[in-house]
Formats: sequence, structure tokens, C-alpha cells
Amino acid sequence: MMSFKWKYTISPLTRKRLQNFMRIRRARWSLVALVALFTLSLFSELICNSRPLYLRFKGKSFLPFAQNLTHADLLREGAEAGRINFKALVASDEFKEDKNNRVLWTPVPYGPGEVLDAAHLRAYRTVRMSVVPEYNVGRLNLLSGLTVVMPVNCEGFFPGTPVVEGQRLDEHWVLPEELKSTLQTRLAGGADAARDFIVEHASQAGQRARITLPAVVARAALPASVRLTFRQPDPPELPFQLIFRQKPDGQVYPVSSKMWQKIPEKVRPKILGLAQEAFDGTAPQAVVAWKGRVAEVSCALSEIAWPFPPVKGHWMGIDSAGRDVFARVLYGMRTALLFGLILAVWAMAFGLLIGSLQGYFGGWVDIAGQRLTEIWSALPFLYVMIFIGAALGRSFMLLLICYSLFNWIGVSYYMRAEFLRLRSRSYVEAARCQGLSAPRIIFFHILPNGLTPLITLFPFSLIGAVGSLAALDFLGFGLPPLSPSWGELLQQARLFRWAWWLILFPSAALFVVMLLTVIVGEGLRDAFDPRQQSRME
Repeated sequence: MMSFKWKYTISPLTRKRLQNFMRIRRARWSLVALVALFTLSLFSELICNSRPLYLRFKGKSFLPFAQNLTHADLLREGAEAGRINFKALVASDEFKEDKNNRVLWTPVPYGPGEVLDAAHLRAYRTVRMSVVPEYNVGRLNLLSGLTVVMPVNCEGFFPGTPVVEGQRLDEHWVLPEELKSTLQTRLAGGADAARDFIVEHASQAGQRARITLPAVVARAALPASVRLTFRQPDPPELPFQLIFRQKPDGQVYPVSSKMWQKIPEKVRPKILGLAQEAFDGTAPQAVVAWKGRVAEVSCALSEIAWPFPPVKGHWMGIDSAGRDVFARVLYGMRTALLFGLILAVWAMAFGLLIGSLQGYFGGWVDIAGQRLTEIWSALPFLYVMIFIGAALGRSFMLLLICYSLFNWIGVSYYMRAEFLRLRSRSYVEAARCQGLSAPRIIFFHILPNGLTPLITLFPFSLIGAVGSLAALDFLGFGLPPLSPSWGELLQQARLFRWAWWLILFPSAALFVVMLLTVIVGEGLRDAFDPRQQSRME
């Protein structure tokens, strides 16, 4: 009676290939990193969870992360057997009254599907204050006696003078001799270039203005007046925006110290008071003194809204539904890698079975198998997915089954070619002569020598599965809506393009996993390269 006892030994060639792979440092460390990330994702419940790791309540100890507890389990018999809000329970007076009660949370106490309460982010509310410094520009004409005519927007340069028309300019402003000489030249019809003069107010100490005269050409007829433009002496200060936050004790502080330095010392208490009013729910507006003139100030309170950028406790931000992005990225990694591994193993196994049968037996088995495979591969995969999803709904298992129906085809082609090449070898003929069965020859003699394409294709099949899942989720034909998924986060990023964290972190996770897998695949390909095993004599 023939014994099928399995005895596995590593051949010298396999050992050499493993050594070659371990010598490729980038591939070795990429494999370590990929295994570490996958292992980390398998323990997601111990890292990100809305249920505590340990809870002691009313003299009883529980492991909520691994138990489906209800109110009846924690409170008393007859209580409603509903889902427990552990955060509300820990914050309740009933829990705080007993000093023996204990709770131990995960490092990130938020689950992938938990909708956060905006109240605990009140410290990150902001008040945006727009500061628009005033910049006056006036225009007037001067007659030969320095009398002002046709003034436009000049009231700010003549304080205390309700009517500027008919006033003498030298009664309000100290005019330098050069300016007076220039005015006489222009009134006499002479040519002159454009000029600027800084003048001081005759009665308002410290108030200055810039007078600009345009270039003129000589003319025969004497002009009736000379046009002057009044401006503030300093260059125009552009409007800017201040952002304020509020500490837990109610104190208001500016976010940017650099922008705060632009505010004059005397005005800062007024500015802080306006910001405090905005935090209290009003939208104050005011005109404040500003470096010898005034500035218009308006405030607007920005309440917490989803999506929200990264803050302390939510290192990757919050998505458009109010869920922690880090938790969804971590759980999404587990979903993607499990989906990819299961799909890749299935594709390798089924493709190996179909390809080995075609390649070993040949003849009508090969021809019939090839025609059926070609017909099956011609089916439109995306349309099949849409049809099945519309008819049966969306689920992880259904998606895995649908993908498995198509993902084996490429592997079967490679294995068919490998078995067609190996079935004519002498050791196969010797096995047939010994009367060994076809399954034993296929799986114990040919397969160990034909694993090279299977092993080298596995990482790239994993990449294809992970990328396809993300693409289907992005298009809306993948996992159910509440399932954590990288593609679903990227779909949110398409709708909220200003939310950079929804683009950066899922894309970075997808890129890192694919990059590590590609490096491992290239390392396997180099390690299994037959040119490394040959030597010229």
C-alpha cells in the first residue's frame, strides 16, 4: 500500500534562493515592514476602539473590547439590553462615585464607525478677525492764491473743517518752500516732472500727508488751477486676518504671534475684547485707532464642522461624517490586506489547478480548458460587479467571491506554460514508468519545480487586489458604506478638495503598502532568477 506521508525538506536550490533574497536588503526590510503593518492591523481593536480594554464597574471586571456587553450585563437584571455608550458611562456620576471603578482605554479611544461629539473639540473653535486698515486718498485743485476748489474725498485731511471748498491750503498744512515754488511754476504754465512732498498739519501734531503732483508740459495759456493728490505718508497696509482660539478657562489668545505683532500695543485689549464677544456668539464689528488713522475690524466665529483638520487626539483629522481618520485608515489597512491575501491565495490555488491540468494532460483537455478560459475572460468584469451589487447588495464576502471568479485567469496561463515545459522532463517520465498517479506526479514532482512563476507573481497579485478594492470603493461599487476603506476616504476627498488630510493619509497608506509589496516582488524575482544559479565553465 502506497504511503502519502508528507516529508518536506528544503532543497539546496531553494536554500540558495532564500539566501539570495535575504541578501537583498531593501526586499528583506520591505518584507519585515509589510508583515509588521499587517500584524499591527490585525490588532486594530487594541489600538483604536470606542470600547475600553478593561472596565471594572460595581465590583465586576469586564473586557469590553472582546465582549458584547449590554446594559443588563453592567447595571442590573431587567435593564434594557441595549448598546452601551462607554464614554457616557465613564462620565456619569454613578461611575465616578465609586472609587473602585476603573477603566482602561485604547491608545486611540475612537472606533472606525464612531461619530464624534463636536463638544469635545470646542477648544479648537476659532474666531477669524479681518483687519482692514484705512488708507485715504483725496484729490483737490489749487487756485493761484492756494485756495482749495473741487475737493474729492478730502475730509480726512482737513479735520474739524466741515466744508473744505474755499479753504486756504497753507492755513491747514505747513507747505515747504520747494512745494510753493513748484506750484508757482505750474500756475505760470511751466513744464515740470512728477513730484512728491511730505507735509505736516499746522494744528494736529504728528499728522502728516503725502502730496503728489503729476507731470505737466509747458503750455501757452495759463492754467486756472493745479491738481494735487493727498495720500497718507506711509505705503498702504494690506488687509490681513487674525485667528483666535479660546483656552478651557475662557482666555482668548491669537494663534499666530507673527500676525499679532502687527497690532499696535494700545489696540490689543480692544481686539481681544472683540474676539471674546465673537466666542460668546455675536459677530462684532468696530472701528479702532490704527497708527495715526483707523481700521475696520470684523469677527466671525468658526464652529466645529466636519471634515476637521488634524488636532491633538485626532492625528490624521476627522472625515466628513465625524469619524476619526486614523482609525479608519488602520482598519482599512486590515480590510485591504486581508482581501488582497485571500484573493491572491485563491487566485494562485485555482489558477494552479486549472493551469496544471491543462499543461499536464494537454490534448483535448488543454484545448477545451483554453477555450472556456478565453470565453470567461471576455466577460466584462465591471458590469458583472455592478449587476451583482445591484441585485444582491454590497458585502465583503460577495465582493471577494465576485473578484475570485475572474482573478485566477492570468495565473492559469503561467502555470499551463510551466507544466507544458516540465511534463517532458526525464524525471516525469521516470515517475510515469513507476506507475505513480497523475495527482502525485503533478503535485509532488512537477509542482515543486514549477513554483517560480507562482511565487514571483504572488506579490503583484496582492497589489492588484488591494488597488482594485480601493478603486471599487472609490467608484461606489465596493464594500458597504460604513466599512472602513481607503477608497471611501479618497471618495470623500474628491467631494471636499480643501480637506488635504483626506487625500494625504489614505493615499500615503496605499502608496506605502504597494511600494513595499513591489519591492518584495522584485526581490523574489531577482532571487529566483536562474542566471544567478548558473556559472560559466
